Amino acid sequence: MSGFRAFKAQVPVEWSQSLYITLVRGLPGTRKLHRRTLEAMGLRRCHRTVLHSNTSSIRGMINQVKRMVVVETEEMYNARKEAEAKHKALRPPLVVSHSSPAADSSSMS
Repeated sequence: MSGFRAFKAQVPVEWSQSLYITLVRGLPGTRKLHRRTLEAMGLRRCHRTVLHSNTSSIRGMINQVKRMVVVETEEMYNARKEAEAKHKALRPPLVVSHSSPAADSSSMS
């Protein structure tokens, strides 16, 4: 499964007061109407997220460019950001202890 499909699968089902909208497809080669809609929503670059209230005008804009954006509720956005932070967090170092070669040869004899 591609990264886009995994990201796209998180479309909200329940109603939410605020929506996090992320642009996941590039603008080159798109219709001028779609580019202007994305510009009006504040999405100018790929993988940028904007916060909008859930109004009928915003839902209409989302519907117009639905193949290019991912919509998340606040809970979904926070869960995704927490998972990303957890993935990027520092992990404890691996400690490998090697015994000296002299000790190995004497134990084999």
